[in-house]
Amino acid sequence: MKTLYYGGAIETMEPTGRVEALLAEDGVIVAAGDWEQLRPMTHGAETVNLDGRALLPAFLDPHSHFSGAAYAMLQAPLGETADFAELEQAFTNFIKENAVPEGQWVVGRGYDQTALAEGRHPTREVLDRVSTVHPIMAVHQSGHMGVFNTRALELLGVTADTPAPAGGMIGKESGNLTGYMEENAFLQYQQRVPSPSVDDLLDACRRAQQMYASYGIATVQEGMLPGELLDLYRMLLERGALELDVVAYAGMDALDAALHVFPHAVRRYDRHFKLGGCKLFLDGSPQARTAWLRKPYENAPDGYRGYPTMEDDALRQALETAYQRRMQPLVHCNGDAAAAQLLRVVDEIEQTHPDFRDLRPVMIHAQLLAPDQMDDMVRLGIIPSFFVAHVHRWGDVHIQNLGMARASRLSAAGSALRRDIPFTFHQDTPVLTPDMLHSVWCAVERRTAKGVVLGEKERIPVVDALRAVTVNAAHQYFEEEQKGTLRPGKAADFVLLDADPLTVPVDRLRGIRVLETIKGGKTLFRA
Repeated sequence: MKTLYYGGAIETMEPTGRVEALLAEDGVIVAAGDWEQLRPMTHGAETVNLDGRALLPAFLDPHSHFSGAAYAMLQAPLGETADFAELEQAFTNFIKENAVPEGQWVVGRGYDQTALAEGRHPTREVLDRVSTVHPIMAVHQSGHMGVFNTRALELLGVTADTPAPAGGMIGKESGNLTGYMEENAFLQYQQRVPSPSVDDLLDACRRAQQMYASYGIATVQEGMLPGELLDLYRMLLERGALELDVVAYAGMDALDAALHVFPHAVRRYDRHFKLGGCKLFLDGSPQARTAWLRKPYENAPDGYRGYPTMEDDALRQALETAYQRRMQPLVHCNGDAAAAQLLRVVDEIEQTHPDFRDLRPVMIHAQLLAPDQMDDMVRLGIIPSFFVAHVHRWGDVHIQNLGMARASRLSAAGSALRRDIPFTFHQDTPVLTPDMLHSVWCAVERRTAKGVVLGEKERIPVVDALRAVTVNAAHQYFEEEQKGTLRPGKAADFVLLDADPLTVPVDRLRGIRVLETIKGGKTLFRA
């Protein structure tokens, strides 16, 4: 089937820029250029008049958690709660509306202690007011911490004497459990919470794909694939349930199992699923003050700088394993001390294995890279994927936690651009919705929620912000020959917008609507 697009702004993201018409056939672009040039090729083609709208390459999501987005469809929404009372009510409504039977786990996601009137994390006593017969878990918006009620702690076997694992913390006050956990402690116990039913989870995966597609995204990421999710993905493949491309990064302890389970998806797509590499965590979250810094947080007691989650030897061993398996490593680093650890260890490895850089290692978040570290990123061939929406969502909190000077270099895309580093942007969904155009606006405008310009020198032009979620994102995935721009031979993955982001005023960027998302020539979303 042939489809001809014309009559609007067709932004190819190629150096040649905009074209007048584009022809796709059987899921592949066959021609792009002047209308008169394409006219002889249009016999039998369906014609689509863009009527002044804009056609761009579909966006690629450089980092999120697809299964987390699906699970969030089955959880109580906590993101808009303003205080503990509203948080309790959100859980109560969810239990009532879903007729959750006694004894069944209830999970809520998205609370943010900086947005709560109390200015702190809830406790097990707060969740106990919701229910003492349902085990309850409240997941922080970052996904790095959360709170359990008393019944949940009992079922998980956590007592006041339970030691926290390295790189994690179990909250206690006066020797008693508060219900709060963070980093490795929270992640460890979160994995023991029972999963929803298969049918519910498969339906949630379908809805999650629709949600991503509604933001113009045709390629998504499973940013942390533990062993517990292997069966889910095996089922999704067997049922042909994936319509978007999903690139998965296995946890180090699940890497060999994933390679065994998905031998036909290693670095290539099998039924829209690709095992792209492996995932490591080196620290936590700056807004929660668990990111690992080189200098202390503002007004921190005893010079507190956050903390690491891995020792150098463990990191070196993990990266050596990635090298031996030829798997791209994605390494979570928010703080500059975590970034320094990764840079130090990669430097050591590349002295022995200079072709390690060919794996295109990725520093996920890269929130507080310093200028000297940017130069090391270039030298070592590490790609930063910035969570640039932090500037707007938590920028004011970062000013309090870090001071203006450090906060101003948050997601330093301008510094990366000046060094020709192929950076990408992400939203870490389900932390935030995968709104690529909002991230583009954040990178261009860099305004906090209170209107403070945070790091004017880090502002970048619109075209370069768009490249971060198209051209550069395709490069990050080793898919630059298939995706990211509109040229003959590439996939017919398109997003149709109601306005051209390259020509509208900057303040209109985040208001642009996605009208249609097309994957391999097939419409997956239409507004």
